[in-house]
Amino acid sequence: MSTEIKVPVLGESVVEATVSQWMKSKGDAVQADEPIVELETDKVTLEVPSPVAGVLEDIVAAEGSTVGVDALLAVVAEGKAAAAQPASAPAKDTSTPAPAAPAATSAPSITPTPGAEIIEMDRMRKLIADHMVNSVHTSPHVTSFVEADMTRVVQWRNKVKNAFQQKHGEKITFTPIIMEAIVKAIQDFPMINVSVDGTKIIKHAHINVGMAAALPSGNLIVPVVKNANQLSLLGLTKAVNDLANRARNNALKPDEISGGTYTLTNVGTFGNVLGTPIINQPQVAIMAAGAIVKKPAVIETPEGDMIGIRHKMFLSHSYDHRVVDGALGGMFVKRVAEYLEAWDLNREI
Repeated sequence: MSTEIKVPVLGESVVEATVSQWMKSKGDAVQADEPIVELETDKVTLEVPSPVAGVLEDIVAAEGSTVGVDALLAVVAEGKAAAAQPASAPAKDTSTPAPAAPAATSAPSITPTPGAEIIEMDRMRKLIADHMVNSVHTSPHVTSFVEADMTRVVQWRNKVKNAFQQKHGEKITFTPIIMEAIVKAIQDFPMINVSVDGTKIIKHAHINVGMAAALPSGNLIVPVVKNANQLSLLGLTKAVNDLANRARNNALKPDEISGGTYTLTNVGTFGNVLGTPIINQPQVAIMAAGAIVKKPAVIETPEGDMIGIRHKMFLSHSYDHRVVDGALGGMFVKRVAEYLEAWDLNREI
């Protein structure tokens, strides 16, 4: 009996992948649940396992070929009766490949200067480029900025970070703290948590926050914290740390990079104070958090104004002006800042 190995569902809006590496050759014995081929999309690298034990009878999709969801990859002859065949190189792809991703831009014929290095984009970078261009073409972007006073957050984190790690085994960073403020603001302004389908606005029931993360290759991926409104700060911290670690190790699953309804990107990790992020379609808004820096600031007290040193951070909120007007987009980012500025210095860990 033979079992067909097909391309699994790859994630939201992802319809094709590249066969990047065969881990087994034709004729090799395979175990149930043993990875036999690696697929690469613009969002994730995915290992496809054999559902049965047996012998890899045929390889249909060659390395480097483009395959669509549910396309045939290989055939495994099941069971102990399957006779091992002489190993051979992967077969050439004789199937009709799925259409290649469209070019991201049309640019004039460029003549390299002497000594210039020409670097071919990998598939992931090509699809990211196409995704970004599509987003700008789809959504008229507007960006609103607010400078948040993060002094109370910084003081609280400095006070509890060692005890937090000892108690929970997790490092507390600023990302889950900012994410919690975003979730609270979404609950106040639910029309930020929407998508557009033609002339219809889809108001999401769940708050699934994507967090943009840089991969070692330099490419970008956005794992998603599902149902973030149901998680405590500890729960958000665990989810953020886990997704970030597995993103760096190319160990994310397709469902962990799909279903986002709002995205946070922390450009402050690169020392940037401001950013104007591009919306992650089909969402309608994204927030960039800048670096937290010390600044002299006017502090209002009952005794009068005074100058003091405060920890400040810019929040940049890009939104789709088809459905999010300046009032809503501006009030939303201001509300996020207000939640951060009102942080409880005595909050329990």
